[in-house]
Amino acid sequence: MKIKDLKIVTIFLLTIFLTFTSCKDEQKEADKARVEAERVEMESAKKAEQERLEREAKENAAKEEARANSITGKAMKNEDLTTLVTALQSADLTNMLSEPGNYTVFAPSNHAFEKLPEKKREELMKPENKQMLKEVLQYHVLPGKISPEQLADAIKNNKGSYKVKTVKGDELTLMMDGDQYVIKDATGKKAQVVLGNQPASNGVVYVIDTVLMSKK
Repeated sequence: MKIKDLKIVTIFLLTIFLTFTSCKDEQKEADKARVEAERVEMESAKKAEQERLEREAKENAAKEEARANSITGKAMKNEDLTTLVTALQSADLTNMLSEPGNYTVFAPSNHAFEKLPEKKREELMKPENKQMLKEVLQYHVLPGKISPEQLADAIKNNKGSYKVKTVKGDELTLMMDGDQYVIKDATGKKAQVVLGNQPASNGVVYVIDTVLMSKK
């Protein structure tokens, strides 16, 4: 083989070697970049999932705290409202008064329920009268949160008698007897507030001494 031809072959082989080496290096760099991109993507996904879990944990904790401090939660902690709690559970109203919202509740005390004739109490607690019990309890709930100051102003500005509509759709009449809040139902029966302005996460509770009844 001539020297010239040998040089050509050598150059050709060297070119092939360099090209192969360059391609191999480029492939290594590409593989390295791909692995790095996958690592970054996995870390980002892991971080996002961790943040999501932390966010959900905070939201769930806030919801549990709100439920514990809700009207239902407050009633469950009050030994004078055990009959009301039982009635709410029987009427499937515990969720309504534990979820976010704004309500004013006139909560009959245990003594208020005891003032009802025994026959009436038994009637209300029968499973087949669940709807009747639900309507009786809804008659004690107003939409919106009403503070004692707002109650007093409304009564004063309406010549001592202020009508409000309950979530049941019927009306109650709010009045004052001295510094005592009085609620008159549709039958003319009156209840007094014995413990007022009990704040909850979804409204306010006023404990009353008589169970209110609508005409229906």
